[in-house]
Amino acid sequence: MLDKKKSKVADERNSRKAPLTDADARALLAQVSSVWVAKGKKVRELAASETSLDDLKGHTGNYRAPILRSGDRLLVGFHAGALARFLDG
Repeated sequence: MLDKKKSKVADERNSRKAPLTDADARALLAQVSSVWVAKGKKVRELAASETSLDDLKGHTGNYRAPILRSGDRLLVGFHAGALARFLDG
């Protein structure tokens, strides 16, 4: 889907080799104004200031993947429809 939208990845991180830390997640939240959290078939759009670290984690306690940042928006978790809307801007 990224290829179809001609999106470029500026920084890629393997979550198994270099898992996101709480400090990393806080830094990401400080850089964005809105957060889209995909869990199953639902997508919640939150203000970054209202988003807790637990909102970004799955049932295992690890951060959901993928995490994509575009400008002042952050998409956490996979949902095909949300990803398409996210990439459209």
